[in-house]
Amino acid sequence: MSEVETPSSTDQDTAAANGTARKRPKPGERRVQILQTLASMLERPGAERVTTAALAGKLDVSEAALYRHFASKAQMFEGLIEFIESSVFSLVNQIAEREQNPRARLGKTMAMVLQFGEKNPGMCRVMTGDALVFENERLQERMNQLFDKLESHFKQSLRDLVAGSATPTVEAQAQASVLTAFCMGRLQRYARSGFKRMPTEHLDASLARLVG
Repeated sequence: MSEVETPSSTDQDTAAANGTARKRPKPGERRVQILQTLASMLERPGAERVTTAALAGKLDVSEAALYRHFASKAQMFEGLIEFIESSVFSLVNQIAEREQNPRARLGKTMAMVLQFGEKNPGMCRVMTGDALVFENERLQERMNQLFDKLESHFKQSLRDLVAGSATPTVEAQAQASVLTAFCMGRLQRYARSGFKRMPTEHLDASLARLVG
């Protein structure tokens, strides 16, 4: 972890003249603050590409200060993706452990993914790839892997539901693909509507049609 940014002598003189002192963040706090600010900047409907200059300005620090905590802007986005991955799959595992019924497990997992995007608009733009259009292509690849992993999870649950089918593996794969596309489509519509069309809109009725 890089050292926490130390205020310049000019900043210190200004603070002293104003009778205030800039509070130094604890180790690790600045890194979290950078990611939180980046996510909040992505929440603006129709927001253009976030630059490091704009991010630094929002935090009232220099761009050099950002690079003490992240080697590049791509690494900042990776930090957001890591948060999405850990949050979503931690909840996926909790649902899998608590819900034995495969149909109910599918419904609750899909609802959780959509609720996560709804509650975190900036993260939703990362999940849909809208915020990654002009960024390093490896970021989109990593985000794709999250949905591939989610599709595999759906497939495992669906195998129990189609066990009597003549081609259970093929049928489970096809339906898992449909469920994943539904989640991605709902999240994308939410992001591209300026966060007006909620991912969870008519969710119970939609899930009843998709998973019964």
